[in-house]
Amino acid sequence: MKTLALTLCALAFSAASAQAACYADYKAKRDDPLRLHYGVAEISGPCDQPDAAADELRPRLGSDGWSLLAIVSLFGDDGLEKRRDSAGDYYLRY
Repeated sequence: MKTLALTLCALAFSAASAQAACYADYKAKRDDPLRLHYGVAEISGPCDQPDAAADELRPRLGSDGWSLLAIVSLFGDDGLEKRRDSAGDYYLRY
């Protein structure tokens, strides 16, 4: 019985750790005067659904007066660092 419990705990832990982080790079705008930015944000949902990522990101951006224009792509940890310079101040801000 103890072995079964330990096995189940190990399986639960490995399933949880298998969920990799997901990030979206996006384009946003603010009007009057027109301002545009490119950014990177962590997404808590599935990493293969751009529409879900957009739904998650819209209110975050909106709280600072930004409107989401487009989700450029979704990616994992492996693509994060190479986007840091391009995103500048909007790297993991929202």
